[in-house]
Amino acid sequence: MSKATEFKADLIQRYWKYLEIQFPGGQEIFERPYAPDGRPPVFIRSEARKNIIIKPSASEQDKKKLFELIPKGEWHKWNGSMNSSQAVAQSVLGNLFIHKVMHYLYELQDDAGTPLFGKAQKELDNFKMEHKIDYLGEPRPTSLDGFLPGEYQIAIECKFTETEFGTCSRTSLKTDDENYKRDHCDGTYSIQRERKERCSLTEKHILYWCYVPTLFSWRRDSDLSPCPLNRNYQLVRNVLAAGVKPDGQVSTSFGHVVLIYDNRNPAFQNGGDGTLAYNETREALRVPTMIRKCSWQRIVQHLRSKRVLPWLTDELALKYGF
Repeated sequence: MSKATEFKADLIQRYWKYLEIQFPGGQEIFERPYAPDGRPPVFIRSEARKNIIIKPSASEQDKKKLFELIPKGEWHKWNGSMNSSQAVAQSVLGNLFIHKVMHYLYELQDDAGTPLFGKAQKELDNFKMEHKIDYLGEPRPTSLDGFLPGEYQIAIECKFTETEFGTCSRTSLKTDDENYKRDHCDGTYSIQRERKERCSLTEKHILYWCYVPTLFSWRRDSDLSPCPLNRNYQLVRNVLAAGVKPDGQVSTSFGHVVLIYDNRNPAFQNGGDGTLAYNETREALRVPTMIRKCSWQRIVQHLRSKRVLPWLTDELALKYGF
């Protein structure tokens, strides 16, 4: 059994025990009453909000605030699964926000010993989830798991059981895709298929490479093999969300990215695909601290040590083992 398989199997076993404790006799709210094929419990669509941890005595107003942090239509396809990173993020960050204790995160350092939230202001009234960055020229705007706006802005990327970051779609186009001949990329940053631009996305007026050279050491006017945005696509978009303002100004001093991950996940341990992509992205940044990472475990342990929302940290331990 691989480490990744073992990691997920242990979680799934925990989920089914959690289900028996927290939802006794409630099997009708799940897609399957048991896990014959090793799948995690998945709430039926109409009951997916039960996947979010809520204070037992929460008022209807607090529940509304928590649920509405994810805008209508922005729930991930599998947010009813207990493996959902969106559900973890909403349970942790969402509850910290609505209960006005998010400032405790400012006491944390990242894995490299740098303040996790750095120069960001502690006025947290504008925290957003699934926030759209709509000024990069994308047909489908970058959506951030969490976002702290301001003069200095924080883009938050949340991972849980994922094995990698999102990659560029142009290299995975199939020969029978309608736009294959026009848009397919061989994974290098070079002029291909009679295009005028080195990047298939630049050809479609997407602005990534207008800003990348200011924030990274990658040059726009030189061929690169492989293209650095291929494997690091999602992380680069997060950095752009932090370093570019809506008016097109770009600077390494405008903000940074915070990556939150599960330290049991082999993808985010030494040699894992997630760690390799993170390190490659960080090393290419002109200011490496524009991206910082911290585990869910360290965050939850800090909250526990400060006795912040003990009902939340207890439930996170029971459900996820944090």
